[in-house]
Amino acid sequence: MREHATQREAEPAPDCDVPVTAAEVLLEGHRATRDRVARSILDHGPSSAADLASRLGLTAAAVRRHLDGLAAAGLVESREQRVYGSRGRGRPAKVFALTDGGRDAFYQEYDQLAADALRWISDSVGGGKAGEEAVAAFARARFGKQGRRYLETLQQAEASERTEALAQALSADGYAATVRRVPSAAAKAPAGAQLCQHHCPVAHIAEQFPQLCEAETEVFSQLLGTHVQRLATIAHGDGVCTTYVPAPGAASSSAVRSARPGPDAVPTAGTSTEDPASAR
Repeated sequence: MREHATQREAEPAPDCDVPVTAAEVLLEGHRATRDRVARSILDHGPSSAADLASRLGLTAAAVRRHLDGLAAAGLVESREQRVYGSRGRGRPAKVFALTDGGRDAFYQEYDQLAADALRWISDSVGGGKAGEEAVAAFARARFGKQGRRYLETLQQAEASERTEALAQALSADGYAATVRRVPSAAAKAPAGAQLCQHHCPVAHIAEQFPQLCEAETEVFSQLLGTHVQRLATIAHGDGVCTTYVPAPGAASSSAVRSARPGPDAVPTAGTSTEDPASAR
């Protein structure tokens, strides 16, 4: 009897989610590491197994096993890495990017609540054009508040570095933003930049309410002191939200026509080298 009582006392409570076998402990650790791999791709954009191993302190073989599992689950997909400038011998490196299903895993369950709230705002003023403007007013207020938080950071940066400063501020808020420098079409003209957001916390809502993307673009323009142009958005099915930012003093209309990354595009240090257009 005493032995049975001891066994019962040692059993975990039925509501406790605690692994009780070595196999379950190993499985939980595997899932945690797999989630770290996926999160690193989300934060840094398409990455090679070697890049992931370096960032996460894992062996390349271990990373490949987790990538195989993520690919089998439809959460990541592989593609050839885009190479800028001259290409060396051998096949291009393979990089891994999140699929739409992989991105979905990071979205919050409050999407429906947010969509319902914006729809209520629209309906409360009668819908139609008035409803669209009401949602736009909300979006401008929301992103305007966010922009005011970024303003002090951008004011401390040099004019030529404000796009990078904005990317850092966006990344701190979960947008996983990077910057790519794009040469101007005019000879000896300063290069423009592409601001790339590899993650959008409100992408599912923006699919239904594009006013969110429009308001965010307006705030970028105000913060950077120049006209900017959206080239792609996750909400519209692109792999990355991409905004073209002309160089200070450059004519944005002519520069935008050459904004799509080409073989001469030069990424800044520490930024993504993946082509947003190829990420679709």
